[in-house]
Amino acid sequence: MPRTVNRTLSAPEWAMLMVLSILWGGSFFFTSVALQALPPLTLVVLRVGLAALILNLVLPLTGSRLPRGPEIWMAFVGMGLLNNVVPFCLIVWGQTQIASGLAAILNATTPLFTVAVAHLATSDERMTGRRLAGVLVGLAGVAVVIGPAALTGLAANVLAQVAVLAAAFSYALAGVFGRRFKRMGVPPVATAAGQVTASTLLLLPVAILMDRPWTLAVPGLSVWGAVLGIAALSTALAYVLYFRILATAGATNLLLVTFLVPVSAILLGALVLGERLDGRHYLGMALIGCGLAAIDGRPLRLVRTRPGRGSRLDPPETYQGRDI
Repeated sequence: MPRTVNRTLSAPEWAMLMVLSILWGGSFFFTSVALQALPPLTLVVLRVGLAALILNLVLPLTGSRLPRGPEIWMAFVGMGLLNNVVPFCLIVWGQTQIASGLAAILNATTPLFTVAVAHLATSDERMTGRRLAGVLVGLAGVAVVIGPAALTGLAANVLAQVAVLAAAFSYALAGVFGRRFKRMGVPPVATAAGQVTASTLLLLPVAILMDRPWTLAVPGLSVWGAVLGIAALSTALAYVLYFRILATAGATNLLLVTFLVPVSAILLGALVLGERLDGRHYLGMALIGCGLAAIDGRPLRLVRTRPGRGSRLDPPETYQGRDI
């Protein structure tokens, strides 16, 4: 039976994860501006559609092209459904019923789902006590950063909360499902282009039918700027980084970004908008840092290493599994 890998992130991968969290943290600002003039479904279609256009224009410059064949396009459709169509629609609908802070906490359960899904569906991303403890500490940090006010109405709007949790589960499935693109030999930029292209083809008919976009007023420049920002930065560039990290570090490590997104959003608000940071923000960020350190494992291994021999926090395990 193959040995469990559960590899740690390298310094370049940590840097890419931080950049990805900033790109996705900025999407909250872009979305709030764009929703002033656009219906949610139309915004989602513009987000993935413009990202698809950008990435398909970039592909020839990188020496890549969209692969052909029914197998790869079925994989793109599956990834588009799990990573864009289903979670985007569930979260947008959920946020019409519950506060955005509560939605962010519920969405931060993504790494918990990912640890469980990867444990069952892969041979090299096993659940360990250290990983599970790190995820729980990181989730607590997210709750502290966002604050207790976000939990207001926790007992109400149960269906909306279930929708956001279902979106988090869909992201976890996408993280494990997306591992197959490395095996298929598809580079990250082509995988990102294929995913958002498939998502656009799936969502465009629904948006036309439900929103009738030709009846909408023409948005102003600020709205178009926000749409371009969320498409080019928070989607096109973000998904290139997403698939690059996924190919080298695995789904569990990749989706730790969910913990970092609220931190990035708050820090961007403080640096760009002059918003004030409270003590709970620093405490929450410290908890998130402790959770990430526990999942990564290297700081703890340095503490526990004894002279003359290495040390492992998690005993070697074996597991026979396969990707979903």
